[in-house]
Amino acid sequence: MMELFNLTTFKCSEIVTKSYSTSFSLGIRMFDRKLHAPIYGIYGFVRYADEIVDTFHGYNKKRLLDDFKKDTFQAIEDKISLNPILHSFQIVVNKYNIEHELITAFLHSMEMDLYFNEYNQTHYEEYIYGSAEVVGLMCLRVFCEGNEEAYQRLKPAARSLGSAFQKVNFLRDMKSDYFERGRTYFPNVDFKRFDYQAKKEIEADIQRDFDHAYTGILQLPKSARLGVYLAYIYYLKLFRKIQETAPTKVMNERIRVPDTKKFTLLVKSYVKHQLNYI
Repeated sequence: MMELFNLTTFKCSEIVTKSYSTSFSLGIRMFDRKLHAPIYGIYGFVRYADEIVDTFHGYNKKRLLDDFKKDTFQAIEDKISLNPILHSFQIVVNKYNIEHELITAFLHSMEMDLYFNEYNQTHYEEYIYGSAEVVGLMCLRVFCEGNEEAYQRLKPAARSLGSAFQKVNFLRDMKSDYFERGRTYFPNVDFKRFDYQAKKEIEADIQRDFDHAYTGILQLPKSARLGVYLAYIYYLKLFRKIQETAPTKVMNERIRVPDTKKFTLLVKSYVKHQLNYI
């Protein structure tokens, strides 16, 4: 039965999500149940593409990414794929009318990681749009469930939230990006002399993204609001820890929020949601 095949492919995307990210998995669990499968479908897709460029050392990453891109759009066109991650993703794309431009921009940013070690301002903005902002827009298509007016109204805030998340990831992962992969995403920053001034300028930019994103979270459909708010609160907590950490430690240690703290944030967010404080 096709229904069974579809179900098992979404289960595969769910396994990928839960295996790679406890924070996003917690957020997805707070969505209305009808949103679980499509968001798993999106996350499984973006996670696998990211793995190609970040993890598959010793393999021809360019060829793997080219094949993944070709297979992605073939799956969308055919409305079927024997790759379970791509099959569940194509269902989401076709059901929620996710623009192909968003998918192309995402895959382009993944490809940028194959060629760019240092990013100027233009490439930095291009990378963040494709790697993070468009993922937020894909999810927003799901959240709005065909309401075009709501989607267009919430697009700027969704982009800001994706941007904030990605920039926090850049700070959190500076050690592995710089020392292991030789990447420096933040433009005009000398990482050999990464100091408080450079760190504060980056943090001020991230805070603006968070502030703008929050205005959009308040306007999200109730079915999605708590889950997105939880992800927002988690990343804000991580951001605050990074703000309190010396630049040298940020460069040499991956800052994280313990799982016990994540569950505390979950409980507090749920209570606020129930009391209509968000």
